[in-house]
Amino acid sequence: MTQPTRQRDHDRQRVRDEDADETETDAEGGEADELDPEDFEPEELTRTADGELIHEESGLIVEEEQIDPGPEWRAFNHSERQSKSRVGAPTTKTMHDKGLTTTIDWKDKDAYGRSISSKKRSQMHRLRKWQERIRTKDAGERNLQFALSEIDRMASALGVPRSVREVASVIYRRALNEDLIRGRSIEGVSTAALYAACRKEGIPRSLEEISDVSRVDRKEIGRTYRYISQELGLEMRPVDPKKYVPRFSSELELSEEVQSKANEIIETTAEQGLLSGKSPTGYAAAAIYAASLLCNEKKTQREVADVAQVTEVTIRNRYQEQIEAMGIHN
Repeated sequence: MTQPTRQRDHDRQRVRDEDADETETDAEGGEADELDPEDFEPEELTRTADGELIHEESGLIVEEEQIDPGPEWRAFNHSERQSKSRVGAPTTKTMHDKGLTTTIDWKDKDAYGRSISSKKRSQMHRLRKWQERIRTKDAGERNLQFALSEIDRMASALGVPRSVREVASVIYRRALNEDLIRGRSIEGVSTAALYAACRKEGIPRSLEEISDVSRVDRKEIGRTYRYISQELGLEMRPVDPKKYVPRFSSELELSEEVQSKANEIIETTAEQGLLSGKSPTGYAAAAIYAASLLCNEKKTQREVADVAQVTEVTIRNRYQEQIEAMGIHN
């Protein structure tokens, strides 16, 4: 019995493909050897975003197998991620114990969600009390716990990102290890650490803004900041006034055009040496005030001064210097 026509055609095609493969292998002198990155010069190879190693001149993919360090599961929202994750929270410098200790839940329920007996409730109350005592076993840890909670409170009030809190916590820990806290208030040093962290992370806040959320005055914050930055060798560059422009402009509801003009005024006048010895917040405020006038989005000196937390006199003085340097006649 003969095979159907379609089957016979399929078999003939397969034979022809096998013959062609053999011919190509013979012509090339055997199959190509596996590529080795060491056969190429390092400057000739490029690592792509997908992890492939490519030889630029020929376009050959030298290496493509990459180990994925991520989880084998996918999650599309926070609750899924929490339920599928098999590890705890990462360690953090913002907690005195770096988040490594255990906590006893405040709910008086068992694993099945049922209420526990009164005897068990009193036992759990005692365990919670001792758990809190064990977490801070000495004065140094109690000091650190209070200071880090202060940093967290002030950072939340200022609306700065978590990276700033981490940096502030590291600075405070260094100050504590170097015994720089002695003779100074915990609030003062923690506030100074937060101010330093804001500057280091490029999200500057003025001393006035910091003192508004702190329990110490502006003078003590400035004095403590200078002391710990000198003792810890924190290399702090002067704050760029342009860092304040987007925030102040946003609060004043000014357009992108005003922001661009204010940045242009700051750049031009700073090149002429006008910024030396001047407060960056006052300088930025004056540039925004001048830009608002030039762009026909006039704001009063009082409005700008309230947002920047400087005096109207400061804005007037900086404004006059800037428009003279720009060659603008009012």
